[in-house]
Amino acid sequence: MTQTGYSSQVAGQIKRKAMSFSPADLINIEPLATDGSNFPLVIKPAVKGVDLPIWAELSQSWIQVQLLEHGAILFRDFAVPSVEVFQRTIAAIATEAMEYRYRASPRSQVADRIYTSTDYPADQSIFPHNEHAYSPTFPLKIFFFCQAPAQQGGETPIGSTRNVLARIDPEICDRFIAKQILYVRNFGDGFGLPWQTVFQTTDPVVVDAYCQQQGVETEWKSGDRLRTRQIGPAIIPHPQTGEQIWFNHATFFHVSTLAEPIRTPLLANFADLDLPTQTFYGDGTAIEPEVIEHLRRAYQQEMVTFPWQQGDILLLDNMLAVHARQPFVAPRQVLVGMAEPYSPNRSLAHVIEGEA
Repeated sequence: MTQTGYSSQVAGQIKRKAMSFSPADLINIEPLATDGSNFPLVIKPAVKGVDLPIWAELSQSWIQVQLLEHGAILFRDFAVPSVEVFQRTIAAIATEAMEYRYRASPRSQVADRIYTSTDYPADQSIFPHNEHAYSPTFPLKIFFFCQAPAQQGGETPIGSTRNVLARIDPEICDRFIAKQILYVRNFGDGFGLPWQTVFQTTDPVVVDAYCQQQGVETEWKSGDRLRTRQIGPAIIPHPQTGEQIWFNHATFFHVSTLAEPIRTPLLANFADLDLPTQTFYGDGTAIEPEVIEHLRRAYQQEMVTFPWQQGDILLLDNMLAVHARQPFVAPRQVLVGMAEPYSPNRSLAHVIEGEA
């Protein structure tokens, strides 16, 4: 019997079996570092051609479980080609992206609710922080997309806030829990962002209404200048896990955290209450220099750094992970989208259209 004849006889006796794949069959989980650490958790396609947005939509619940466990997920080697696919990935995991309002850093909008990561000069680093931790409403999730890595540097270091809190002296934690944090911001003095950019309006009435709703005090000064004050907690519970999280801008907004070439002229020209940003204990007293330095060390000792690869998407639970930026040699194209606005005092919020 020829091979052909054998094949034709057997073919009629074989019933085709439908091959089924679960989303888990299509990906591999790998450690980022040789020490086997899963911060961030690295997810790669197991086969070519996996469409990340489609896979993510099918795996949404699983991704959420992994994100709450690890705090950060790096999607790598999915060959994400465009901002449009980045937007679809955000929508698959966390509905739609948010508008960037009540801003603290300069960004350029590149698509609907998609922005450059931060438009600071390339030779400057950015200190670790949770996005919008100073704000009464902040995103629970933040996504980064590497369209093109820098020629050199430009990493986005990340760190676990669980580990940051473990490094902070309990006595200092108790002090911040009792006193809370006062954030003071000044706009219109020639340093930092103008209030029109921060609030995305040119109408002071709109600013006042927004701030009143958010629990932020406004003080209009001469020359169309603005000062805001607000008191916020240092530690808040995570809405899904219930664990207490160190989540604030006490260190990031403190003038002493700025690089010396920026800090020195600011201190020479402004009193503490007139600085672009400054933090105090909630009762208005100064935070001791040694306390701020202790907090800086706690952040810096927990940072994990890895080089960007084109097409990478990094997903952070914004409460469980801080992020930063290293100086770089241009060009560097890293985009950001924020999602799931959350107000601890008002549960999951969509209080103002496009609020962030």
